Amino acid sequence: MKQIFAILSGLVFGFGLIISGMSDPAKVLNFLDLFGTWDPSLAFVMGGAIAVTAPGFFWLTRQRSQPFFHTRFHIPTRTDVDPKLLSGAAIFGVGWGLGGFCPGPALTALPIGASGTLIFVPFMLVGMWLARNTPDFGRSKQQGAPS
Repeated sequence: MKQIFAILSGLVFGFGLIISGMSDPAKVLNFLDLFGTWDPSLAFVMGGAIAVTAPGFFWLTRQRSQPFFHTRFHIPTRTDVDPKLLSGAAIFGVGWGLGGFCPGPALTALPIGASGTLIFVPFMLVGMWLARNTPDFGRSKQQGAPS
């Protein structure tokens, strides 16, 4: 059941990205172009997503001690801001601004042949691999570093 609902959730998410236009890099780049052809419609998409997700997340985590198809919720507990977080956020932002994609929409746009995905997705995958395999010299396991 866990895998079935994961696939169904991914499909709903992917269709939502396509319907909202977030899989179109031109629309995303126009959202980022504040002084040119600015398109505020993606702000409404993000606002709508938050308006639906936040109450559901609040209700679910208060009403249940565990998810429907897992033994526990996987909620981040760290609250500190470290150099790895800041550099990762900066790299993500530069990649998003240059390519017009973030990971979800890039994977959604790959099968429909959106321009740039054949370049963006391989570099994104390399970046994900580097993020998982780059040693974190700033934290020890006692400070909450994942093992």
